[in-house]
Amino acid sequence: MNENLLLALQLLLAHLLTDFVLQSAKGIQQKREKKAKAPFLYIHACIAGLLTYLFLQQWKQFFIPILIIITHFFIDLWKLHQKDDNLKYFLLDQFLHLLVLFFAWLYLTSNFYEILPFIDRFLLSKNSMTLLVGYLIVLSPIGFIIGKATKNWQVEIAKDGELNSLQKAGRYIGVFERILVLTFVLTNNIAAIGFLIAAKSILRFNDKSKSGGRKQTEYVLIGTLMSFSITIIIGFLMLQILGIS
Repeated sequence: MNENLLLALQLLLAHLLTDFVLQSAKGIQQKREKKAKAPFLYIHACIAGLLTYLFLQQWKQFFIPILIIITHFFIDLWKLHQKDDNLKYFLLDQFLHLLVLFFAWLYLTSNFYEILPFIDRFLLSKNSMTLLVGYLIVLSPIGFIIGKATKNWQVEIAKDGELNSLQKAGRYIGVFERILVLTFVLTNNIAAIGFLIAAKSILRFNDKSKSGGRKQTEYVLIGTLMSFSITIIIGFLMLQILGIS
C-alpha cells in the first residue's frame, strides 16, 4: 500500500511541476498563438515524460514516460484549439491528464483487475452510498428548495432595485457553505458552523450599511439559515445511518 501511494505521489508531482511550476508566461503565450507549431508545446510534453521517468526511478520502464509525453501533447493541443480559455476547459484538461496518470498508476501497480471489484464494493457499501447521496442532496436539491421558498422575497427585492450581485454567485456560495456545514457535522466539528454564520452575518450587515440594502441582507440571512438548518438535519440523519455517534 505504501509503495502504491508513493507511485501515485511521484506521478502527481511530475504533473504538478510540469503544468504549474515549469511553464513560463512566454511559453504559454507561444502555445496559444502557434498551437501545434509552437516549440514549447513539444518541450512541455517532453518535460512531463522526463520528470515522470526521473521520479519513478524505474529505469527499464519506458512505456509510462512515452505515454505521458504523447497524451500530454495531444491533451494540451486539444485545449489550445478551444475558443474560450475558461474554467471549464481548464478542469477538463486537468481531468484528462489525471485520468492518464490514474491508468499509468494502475499499470505500474498491476491493479487493473481491482477496478470492477472496487466499483462493486462501493455500490454495495452502505457507508459509501450514504455519503454519496448525502453530499449530492446538499449540492443541488437543497439549493433548489431554498430558491423556491424565497422566490417571493427575491422578486420583491428586485423590484426595489436592491438585488445587485455577481451572476450565480449566491448559488455557488450556498453550495460551498453546505458542503462545509455537512463536513463539519460528519466530522463532529459543530462549533465551526457558528463561525461560518458569524462571518457571513458580519459581511452582510457591512454591505447593508454601505448600500442601504436591508431587505437584501435579511433575504440572504434567511436563505443562509434555511440552508444551514436543512444541511445540519441531513448530516445528523447520515450520522445515524453510518452508526456514528
